[in-house]
Amino acid sequence: MFNTVEIKEVKSELGLLVKALRKQRGLSQIQLAQSLDISRTSIQNLELGKNFTVDTLFKVLKEMDLLEQLQKEILQVKAHVVNSKSLY
Repeated sequence: MFNTVEIKEVKSELGLLVKALRKQRGLSQIQLAQSLDISRTSIQNLELGKNFTVDTLFKVLKEMDLLEQLQKEILQVKAHVVNSKSLY
């Protein structure tokens, strides 16, 4: 009846997106990791949807020119929440 989004699914989709963007740019995991001053294992974990830090995610999103888009989405949701009238 209700569709629920699981954290595991979101992490997996994020990983697939990062991997596709990395490959589109012709970068290896090692090259991307070196350009961000993080380990290749961090990139590998992100791409596999395994445990990764928010900092790693944000560094990759910035490198892939997606951090600004994420920030805009966050600001829109925040504005909606702040400007919504309480039902209580």
